[in-house]
Amino acid sequence: MATFTPSSSGVLPPMLSSRAPHLSYCPPPLVKVSKMPPVMATSSTSAKPGDEMLAENKGAEVPAAPKPPKRPVYSMKKGQIVSVDKEKYLNSINYLSVGHPPYYKGLDYIYEDRGEVLDIRIFETGEHALVAWVGIPTAPAWLPTDMLVKTDKLDYERI
Repeated sequence: MATFTPSSSGVLPPMLSSRAPHLSYCPPPLVKVSKMPPVMATSSTSAKPGDEMLAENKGAEVPAAPKPPKRPVYSMKKGQIVSVDKEKYLNSINYLSVGHPPYYKGLDYIYEDRGEVLDIRIFETGEHALVAWVGIPTAPAWLPTDMLVKTDKLDYERI
């Protein structure tokens, strides 16, 4: 049995001599870092337009941090039981964009069944609520809050 040693032959086998291009090492580029001299606000000889404001504000009080924006006040709260006002919904862009025929019966559950508000947000078009219907295997829908009617409990009988 012959053994291979690098000194016995001047050539390496192909699997040891070739390198995969994606495994080759490429050093990161060198970046030259220079220190900038500190800016002196008190020197009047090298006055810049912004230095005058620094000198004036030096003696003044530091302004307080800006107050965080107030939380919006919503017309409903999460967990509220709602139903949809049928007349408002049939005349809304939400209904017209779906393309159902007039008085489509497949959406009666949103008027008759109870829906629960999962989330409320204010969008560019107004305040909307994410409503999921209890016991109906359908996805929740974002609806404008002006077409929702708050209810404590809806008493109805399923047919």
